Amino acid sequence: MSTERTERSWVEINLDHYRANIEQIKQHLNPEQGFMQIVKADAYGHGALEISKVAIDLGALYLGVANMEEGKLLRLQGIKAPILVLSPAIKSEISQIIEYELTPTVSDLEFANALDSFAAERNLLVPIHVKIDTGMHRSGLSYELAFQGYQKITQLRHLEVEGIFSHFASSESDENYTGTQLAKFQEFISLLNSLPRYIHIANSSGVLSHNDPCTNLVRLGILSYGIYTNPIQAKLIRLLPVMTFKSSIIQIKPICRGETLGYNRTWTAPHDTTYAIIPVGYADGYDFMLSNRATVVIQNKSYPVVGRISMDMITVDLKADPLMSVGTEVTLLGGSESKTSAEELSGLFAGSAYELLCQIGRRAKRYYFSDGHLISSSPLSRRDFVSSDFSDSKLNTIIESAISQRLQNEEIGEMIYREILRSFFYNKDRDVHYRSNFVHNIALQSPINSYYPTITSLSYSKVLQNDYFIVACANSDEVLQPYFKRNDVEYRWLMDANFELSPHHFKLSTVSVNGIALTTQITRLLDCIEIKCSHPSLTQLIGSEVDFLIETETLYPVSSHQLSIFITELTRGVKVHFCYPPEVNNVEITPIFSGQSKFPMISHTEHDIYLETKVDQWVFPMSGIVFSY
Repeated sequence: MSTERTERSWVEINLDHYRANIEQIKQHLNPEQGFMQIVKADAYGHGALEISKVAIDLGALYLGVANMEEGKLLRLQGIKAPILVLSPAIKSEISQIIEYELTPTVSDLEFANALDSFAAERNLLVPIHVKIDTGMHRSGLSYELAFQGYQKITQLRHLEVEGIFSHFASSESDENYTGTQLAKFQEFISLLNSLPRYIHIANSSGVLSHNDPCTNLVRLGILSYGIYTNPIQAKLIRLLPVMTFKSSIIQIKPICRGETLGYNRTWTAPHDTTYAIIPVGYADGYDFMLSNRATVVIQNKSYPVVGRISMDMITVDLKADPLMSVGTEVTLLGGSESKTSAEELSGLFAGSAYELLCQIGRRAKRYYFSDGHLISSSPLSRRDFVSSDFSDSKLNTIIESAISQRLQNEEIGEMIYREILRSFFYNKDRDVHYRSNFVHNIALQSPINSYYPTITSLSYSKVLQNDYFIVACANSDEVLQPYFKRNDVEYRWLMDANFELSPHHFKLSTVSVNGIALTTQITRLLDCIEIKCSHPSLTQLIGSEVDFLIETETLYPVSSHQLSIFITELTRGVKVHFCYPPEVNNVEITPIFSGQSKFPMISHTEHDIYLETKVDQWVFPMSGIVFSY
């Protein structure tokens, strides 16, 4: 299954084995039972996102995580299925539990009241699962007071009890105690006048030993990943290990009889032999307690780990095998050999298979296989990229680096970041918004005294940022340029230099927001006219998306032979209509667009030119259109 690697170590996740395990476990479920896939601790080291996606495809009704952060990450990665936070939450997590639509476990009245108060303020109904402590003596309502506490929780108007559950303490090894817990849970359920949607107590081991018909949901954890927690289970169900941890030989060296190896000289060569150095150690999750105990598999043969496991290396006695070479693949955990199974390795030092799986491959990429093919991989870290983890300055560095890496050109990546993106980040405090539904109509009339009477109409949608905006008209580029940098200016027009700037030559015929006609106040500056457009009602619309309409009447010189339109803000969806009189011939249009497409759709009729992008197509600032005639 493995493919050629360049990494020092890697983890392979066999999703076919996971599917096979689920199908095996399903055979032990009652007809009306569904399952919750437990994906806490990054799915016991297997990768919560990929396991969740396959589990949902296999019919998982719920996903189980340990805390709010784990559930939040799955939501950010696009998982929509119900997610139960199994551990008690803290009050400061309530807002994000609700924001990310997670289902919290309620284990005490204090948290229940806090959650209900938060939901009441927002008029929400929050689904919860109530946990009953039947003898695990960890979290949950204490059994002696559980019924009273449960009744109080059901009276909270903004909480909906969707589930009741408990947890077995030792279902894989203590049949009597597990039976006692189950009896208590059954007794509690029998006291209720009405039952919630989900009732669950059985974990993976409980499915095999104490799967009671009174429950309609089971929680699948360690067994679904192909790990037995008791040897007896292997007689009841056939499971396949999902995870394999691998590395390769980086060096082979001889050692003479009587020489010692590694820190504190804990292994002495009993005869002349050779040993291999494998570039993993306890920092990679290969437990220190496996020193002088573990076995690895190389080319289908077993070889002992000798000497103390170092932070970054282990050594393996090759028994002078002449067929070994640098680069040969090594299986450290998983695979088909029992000696490298998580159960046997953790048993060598009375450890936990759970712990071993969770810590394996801390510095290794994970590769996911389905139908024998590599379908995806995850990065070295055990958490995918989440932007909120980083400061703004760190994000800027990451973004620039990512663009350069994606384009495989550092110079171009730096240019894109500097020229296009940095201005948005630098100006983020201005609360920059984008325009949409941008429609600009320009109509030249038959000329009068060397000028075309010109009627323009501009409409678009945008989040209102102020209770006013400015329309600016100047007769030189130099004077108009500063108005392109102001976020309170919505319209700019360049007038012919021969005209005196006055309302007679540039007139706002209509200006409105959401159909509200605005009042205008003209300020004459030395080389510019500023028209302030406002209305008392705009104050209530700040922060909302509104519809702008700006219509003008002006004059445009015949001698210019071109008219330009600038798109000065990030814009989504552009339509432009240029209408000209019979006196104008051979009009050419030149769009200068930066964005998703440089070539918008253009059509001509006898005296009209239409330019249009798709409704959802982005056009970047400083784009424009030139009409030449």
